[in-house]
Amino acid sequence: MDNRGFSSVEEMNEYMIKRWNDKVKKRDEVFILGDFSYGNGEETNAILERLNGKIYLIEGNHDGRYLKRKDFNRDKFQWVKAYAETHDNGFRVVMCHYPIPCYSGQYTVNKEGQPKTYMLYGHVHDTHDEKLVRQFQQITRDTEIVDREGNVKNLQSNMINCFCMYSDYEPLTLEEWSQLYKRMTDEDQ
Repeated sequence: MDNRGFSSVEEMNEYMIKRWNDKVKKRDEVFILGDFSYGNGEETNAILERLNGKIYLIEGNHDGRYLKRKDFNRDKFQWVKAYAETHDNGFRVVMCHYPIPCYSGQYTVNKEGQPKTYMLYGHVHDTHDEKLVRQFQQITRDTEIVDREGNVKNLQSNMINCFCMYSDYEPLTLEEWSQLYKRMTDEDQ
């Protein structure tokens, strides 16, 4: 589907494992936004055993393939959830495999008027669905509202598609994803 450019799944997996372990240290926390593996339980166990860090999984539509198998060991995941919220460097982070256009905390801003919440997602890869999500975000940002004090301001939308090919398979921090996604969307305009 993505034309990833590898000669085999094994070559792709080795590349991805190297990129992961070059960046992630043993104590780092990594949140995967779904579709971690398309392999069976044993294959997925073997990959997880080679990865550094404390790993959290937001379950994607393909993860049931191994999660439901008796030969899969969930112990490498700190938890597996369909949806989660956390905080990172003063930001609220909403995570789901699927993009949520109207997410919790969407309109919260700091004293300077900058957004305090990000919605991180996957699922749509770099498809027409991602283009629609970006259009929705632009429509949202262009929409003016009157706040409780009578001030006119634009709505917020800070959704980031954390598609692995965008980062060349390197796990990124929230700040790195934010900067990368801003560059990508600026180039689209």
